[in-house]
Amino acid sequence: PRIHKPPPRVYREPKSEWWGLVFFSGLHCLSVCPPLGMESHRIENDQLLTSSVYQHRYGSHRARLNIQASGDEDDMNGGAWCANSEEKVHWIELDARTLTEFTGVITQGRDDPLESDYVSSYYVAFSNDSREWTVLDDGYAEWLFFGNSDKNTPVLSQFMEPVVARYIRILPQSWNGTMCMRMEVLGCPVPDPLSQYQSQNEVTHRDDLDYTHHNYLDMEKLMKSISDKCPNITRFYSLGKSFKGLEIYAMEITDNPGMHETGEPEFKYTAGYHGNEALGREILLMLMQYLCREYKDGNPRVRHLVDETRIHLVPSVNPDGHMKAFEKGSELGSWTLGHWTEDGHDIFQNFPDLNNIFWDAEDKGMVPKLIPNHHVPIPEGILSSNGSVAVETLALISWMESHPFVLGANLQGGERLVTYPFDMRQEIRGIEDQSLFRWLAISYASTHRTMTQTFQGGCQADDPTGGLGIVNRAKWKPIPGSMNDFSYLHTNCFELSIFLGCDKFPHQSELLMEWEHNREALLTFMAQVHRGIKGVVRDKEGNPISNATVSVEGVNHDVRTGESGDYWRLLNPGEYRVTARAEGYSPFTRLCVVGFDPGATLCNFDLNKSNWDRIKQIMALHGNRPIRLLSSGNRGMTMKRSEQRGVTSRTKEFWQHCKKKCFAQF
Repeated sequence: PRIHKPPPRVYREPKSEWWGLVFFSGLHCLSVCPPLGMESHRIENDQLLTSSVYQHRYGSHRARLNIQASGDEDDMNGGAWCANSEEKVHWIELDARTLTEFTGVITQGRDDPLESDYVSSYYVAFSNDSREWTVLDDGYAEWLFFGNSDKNTPVLSQFMEPVVARYIRILPQSWNGTMCMRMEVLGCPVPDPLSQYQSQNEVTHRDDLDYTHHNYLDMEKLMKSISDKCPNITRFYSLGKSFKGLEIYAMEITDNPGMHETGEPEFKYTAGYHGNEALGREILLMLMQYLCREYKDGNPRVRHLVDETRIHLVPSVNPDGHMKAFEKGSELGSWTLGHWTEDGHDIFQNFPDLNNIFWDAEDKGMVPKLIPNHHVPIPEGILSSNGSVAVETLALISWMESHPFVLGANLQGGERLVTYPFDMRQEIRGIEDQSLFRWLAISYASTHRTMTQTFQGGCQADDPTGGLGIVNRAKWKPIPGSMNDFSYLHTNCFELSIFLGCDKFPHQSELLMEWEHNREALLTFMAQVHRGIKGVVRDKEGNPISNATVSVEGVNHDVRTGESGDYWRLLNPGEYRVTARAEGYSPFTRLCVVGFDPGATLCNFDLNKSNWDRIKQIMALHGNRPIRLLSSGNRGMTMKRSEQRGVTSRTKEFWQHCKKKCFAQF
């Protein structure tokens, strides 16, 4: 068909009712009617119908805005709805299931690495019975909407006047390449008087929070206001600056902000690694408000959590990227706009690759004798200013190294599930604490309102979690250099990724619902920081021992004590033989029992000083040569009389007690 330009926007007063459809006079802006839910999957697959399908993988279920194609040509997950080219008439239909005030349509081309397929013009029609259709016009001629000029950028076409109907059809008229499209429909359900009357008697929970999207300055202002309202339990601070010089703000929430308290674990939620994943940013801003208000109101659960935990919330790790996405808005930014930093880094997978270093050492039998099974050092030169590591990543690493974090999670978008490490794939490689990580992931997914409701499949493809809402990242979508793997191998912190939903940047009207879906899960996951064992490692004089190693028998992953000698080791319920070791001290092992009741089991260690320093002095006198053991009948060792006089009786007792262990190290 011939493409023509729309007529000038001069209208005669439209008819008030035509073919059963109601036209309202007056211009409605985008904020009045939000998306019906193609991208978020609130619109179900059986609400969509098409005139034809090019292939099964390009069916109506793939017409959702920003949906991503899989790389497997044999599955059902193409990058758009594509029509059969042999058909003469093409359309896609949406059944809203109730009378709806339609206000606009957003279209997008096909997600494909090679092809460039998109619809460049289309008509829109409406119906109340799916049989009789009325094409939208201006009173003189049918209105032809201009669509896309590329395959990725969403384009909004807004109706001059809302139309009330149950069904809406998009009828493509011209296209580039194959006739393919993705879309979103904007509309408001028409209130049902009966349901309104019934809802008046329903008790609904609503937290009085700020359910809006915030730009950078608004976020800064909100965080400052929260700190002003709750000065006794908050500290507003910065991790550092972004590439463009914006502060990476954080909020500390605890009963004594600004200091680490011995025995109190530190927890972190971070969000906004990808600037266009705005939901995580807003969820953390709402969590700050909630904790502040509930603590002041005396909520016992919140008070216990805040008093016993040092909580850190970082809502926007990539503020530069969010500024780009925010300028376009929640519906008109593409899948990748603002994803990377200003200088092109994906922060989440921009961390030093310690996996291969650790795995190579394991293969050579060097772990843990020569290479530790924890706190794997960063190779020299990796963090140099050569541009390979983003300034935002450097700020995060410095922050992680300066706080004894025990547990954390990063909030992302584009799916609805929880992933646990390892994130990087290598054959036959599992993580030592897999059962614990699975429990941590389940604690969030199972208390989220919809995360385990996977009957409609995943956001982009089939559900990868098997209905549990959790998956190992390496088995799902493996990536190198992730925040989670780095955190596990370089620090004491156990880190997971929480994917909040299909829509990375949901409409503002959906923020209240998303908060309700996540609130309980957020609090439940935070409480897991008090799971397992905790304690302090001291010497016999009661002085704390920092950098002591605490190991659990049968688990090849240790943790270290902090500056005040305290440690936390997340564990599932059970009995464990736990050993504390420190340089210059004799190791000590004790049995620690983790029960099912809330709270970590206290397991303190008091270490005796060893004679290892004196032994090393004696070794030095012999040029650090191996010392030969005598026959079993002689429990001593060869040494000059002058040297024997320098060895105290305590050294002799130590030597007789643990000579085998000492010699094994030589």
